[in-house]
Amino acid sequence: MVIVKSEFTLALNQVASERGILVSEVIESMQAAILAAFRKEHPEIAVGEEGDVDPGVEVNIDSNTGEIQILKDGEDITPPGFGRIAAQTARQVIVQKIREAEKKTVIAHYQDQVGTLVRGRVIRRDLNNVYIDIGKTEGVLPRDEQIRNETYVVNSKYIFYLKEIATTIAGYSRIILSRVHPNLIVELFKREVPEVGNGTVEIKNVVREPGERAKIAVSSSQSGVDPVGACVGQKGVRVQTVTDELNGHEKIDIIQWNSDSKIFITSALSPASVQSVELNTVENRAKVTVLEIQAPLAIGKGGVNVNLAARLTGFEIDILQIEDPNAPKEVAVNEKITEEETVEKVEEVAQEEKAEKKPTKDTKVEE
Repeated sequence: MVIVKSEFTLALNQVASERGILVSEVIESMQAAILAAFRKEHPEIAVGEEGDVDPGVEVNIDSNTGEIQILKDGEDITPPGFGRIAAQTARQVIVQKIREAEKKTVIAHYQDQVGTLVRGRVIRRDLNNVYIDIGKTEGVLPRDEQIRNETYVVNSKYIFYLKEIATTIAGYSRIILSRVHPNLIVELFKREVPEVGNGTVEIKNVVREPGERAKIAVSSSQSGVDPVGACVGQKGVRVQTVTDELNGHEKIDIIQWNSDSKIFITSALSPASVQSVELNTVENRAKVTVLEIQAPLAIGKGGVNVNLAARLTGFEIDILQIEDPNAPKEVAVNEKITEEETVEKVEEVAQEEKAEKKPTKDTKVEE
């Protein structure tokens, strides 16, 4: 039986060359698929006594002529009219192989981009995942890689960190994207700050509460280069660009790294003013003393500031409050304010003071 003659070989070789498919692999896949189709159509012939495939039945495909034969113990038993089924099966196998080859090529392309930034558009979402069009294919943004206060509306565009290419249980490859990975901020600063991109300024560490606040520790390998000022940019334009890519929600504190842990911890608790730091290097703890008025700012809303400072420096930080000798001794009941209002007020004062003088190395710039 000949379903397609020499044209079959010509077409198969052309497709194999263009799509990067091995002809031998396609032939083997076609043999397996045609045998499965034959077994389904003629179980009385192709199925053995114990229900398995009869080992005496095989498919022979002449790669030169395209002739397909069903053989049993070497004898041609191809049923009349089976050519149409065989041709359809062969076509399906070739299409499947093409798709698999194209997918492998795309995955290989993005494999080289793991650890970099990609821009993508939201195309759909389900209960847990958001699916992103990143150009040649789509990536997946799992729930634990999403920023909580971002909605990911269809057709909205974001920058993502290409975290990894994972393999599912079924053997399929998935491109995993992230909006919460610390390296998202690292790569954004590399793109926006030439000094970071060329290695003059090094980002020592990044910690985040995605969507709320982030702290980065920076240092310079070249004398005369202010690492904080380089990352902040003139009038804060560079850090503001990074913040905008995070939808403007995440405040970024830029801290100058210091080998002196006391100085580093003091800077890490910015924008709060610190009175003193006592270190316990055995337990890796630090007792930080602040004035009562500075305590809410040092702790932050929900403890976010002190927790980020602890992760940035590697020390467990305990905040000890002391009374401000210059503060009023009594406060009327109707003048008491909440912790959140205190934080906002102190931050407002800090911003006003900062506007009156040039930022120092440990100055925090917020949106």
